[in-house]
Order: sequence, then structure tokens, then C-alpha cells
Amino acid sequence: MIARDEALALIESHNPESHMLLHALQSEAVMAAMARKLGRDEALWGLTGLLHDVDYPLTKDAPERHGLEAGGMLEGKVPQEVVTAIAAHNSEMTGVEPAAELDYALRCAESVTGIIHAATLMRPSGYEGLEPKSVKKKMKDKAFARSVRRENILECDKAGMALDEFLALAIAAMAEVKAG
Repeated sequence: MIARDEALALIESHNPESHMLLHALQSEAVMAAMARKLGRDEALWGLTGLLHDVDYPLTKDAPERHGLEAGGMLEGKVPQEVVTAIAAHNSEMTGVEPAAELDYALRCAESVTGIIHAATLMRPSGYEGLEPKSVKKKMKDKAFARSVRRENILECDKAGMALDEFLALAIAAMAEVKAG
């Protein structure tokens, strides 16, 4: 399996926008935290989160390919379950339906980063004191972080976590990731 520093170098080789690199690091942190909580392979889950948008700079104008192009880029570097989860994170466009726990974990983890990050930008204290109930309130406001698929966040139950527990875990994990 590809080492984390190699994975990061692969992502950076495609010159992602800074917000996409931050999203990758935040997704990695949430996935690793979920793995710890659920007793899964932390390195594998973290790497899945880190690499899930590796093909985005190449597919941003072809959303139906986003998640699929990554398969070719990662062939022989990661287990097939990672490739499948990455394709399934964009199932609405790729047609690769989530089926495994890892698939659902990636879908909810990478989606929640958008709404939590946006919420912290609206608060003078950022992550400090941010509660799951505040994030749930933001989730109900469809105009807030409009592109975030709320239904994906709710799939946390299919990954073995209740929503409040998942949101608390995601907030804490993301708070450890430094921007820039």
C-alpha cells in the first residue's frame, strides 16, 4: 500500500487548489478518527479519505468521471476496497453504489467536512465550542453550504455511528487539521 507521504505527493502533483488540499486533509482526519472509534484499520481509512479527490483537478469539468479516474491513478498502490470506496463517494455521478462500511464512511466523512468547515468560518471562535447540535441546525438550512449532500452525512449510521456521535468525532478530528 502506498505510504502517506507518497499519497500526499501524488495529490500535490496535480496542483490542487488550496481548499481542495485542506478538504483532503480534513477528510483523512475524520476517516482516521472513525477507524479508531470503530476498531478498523486507521491507516487504510485515513488514506482513503486523503486520496478520495486525487482525480478532482483532472475531472472537475467531467463530474461523471470523478472517482473513476482515481482508479487508474491508484492501481497497484492501494487495495481494491479503497478504489471502490473512492468511486462510490460520487455514486450519484459514477453509478458505483456504496455497499461496504468503508464506502459509507467515506461518503459521510468527506461530506461533513464541508458543512463543519463552513460553520467554523461563521464563528469567531472557529472550532472551539462548536457542538453537534449547531451543525445539525446548519444542516437543516439548505442555503448554508448549499453544495454539501446532507443525505451523505446521514449515511453515518450505515458506517456504524449515530449522527451526534459522528458529528462530535468529525468536529474534534477537523479541529486538529491546520489550514495552509
